[in-house]
Amino acid sequence: MSTTPRPRLLQIARLPLPALEADLAAQFDIVCLSDQPDPAAFLAERGADFTGVVTSASIGLKREVIDALPRLQVISSFGVGFDALDIPAASARRIQVGYTPGVLNDCVADLAFALLLDVSRGVSASDRFVRRGDWTTARFAPQTRVSGKRLGLVGMGRIGQAVAERASGFRMEVGYHNRRPSAQSALPYFDSLLELARWADYLVLTVAGGAETRHLVDRAVLEALGPRGFLINVARGSVVDEAALIEALAERRIAGAGLDVFENEPSVPAALLALDNVVLTPHTASATHETRRAMADMVLDNLHAFYATGAVRAPVPGTGTA
Repeated sequence: MSTTPRPRLLQIARLPLPALEADLAAQFDIVCLSDQPDPAAFLAERGADFTGVVTSASIGLKREVIDALPRLQVISSFGVGFDALDIPAASARRIQVGYTPGVLNDCVADLAFALLLDVSRGVSASDRFVRRGDWTTARFAPQTRVSGKRLGLVGMGRIGQAVAERASGFRMEVGYHNRRPSAQSALPYFDSLLELARWADYLVLTVAGGAETRHLVDRAVLEALGPRGFLINVARGSVVDEAALIEALAERRIAGAGLDVFENEPSVPAALLALDNVVLTPHTASATHETRRAMADMVLDNLHAFYATGAVRAPVPGTGTA
């Protein structure tokens, strides 16, 4: 029977999958920071105990917490986004940072298309129409066909490619805008986001969040998309200027939007809630049983790989090596 002590990990806050928390507790010596009465005092007293951190894309990890963990060697994050993680602080100390790419592509792309279909055909709006009893006295207004339209992707990573695959089944023309053309895609590339927006009937956001993409979709982009265009966001709320989007929707300067993410989650502006030409979901693009389990397994795999070999299995791009 092995007497090797289990690695001591700090879980920053409660995770969205209780089964993962149970697995972590069974396989590691883990403490949840958000359970402590005074987290700052706890870090000051016990921060040196921990060599690993577990967090999520939505919770992230701040520089001051990294600084309070002098023996930190590895971070394993539940999620594909890493804009809430202080990557420069981790890289400066050559801390390994693992995340969960790949396993959620299909479910995020599925929800992007669900939002696209819903806002185009008025699925949620027509459901409300029926439930209110309006069908007995009125006809639901004609909506917008999806098949054969133009879909512009902002971001051609794994999720963007999965959205493009689904668009082919609807005989859609697909183009994309990226920081640079993708070697993995033969689709038309637009070097200007404004040009892509003018061309597209649907602008689907799958780009990474962070300072570089903050308010990438601004008033000018929405104007270019125009009164027959739809915006679909399964990326990050920060990518869109939410105030400009609300104005464009309210004034019908774009046709509609499907949003899974928001600038100040979980707070959604009342003005957005009042609009009937937008479909809203609570950041659930990856929230299926199958995908969440696969993400949990990757969180664990990254930790086990690091403690066995010194390297996580799926490192965040640009992070240091041990």
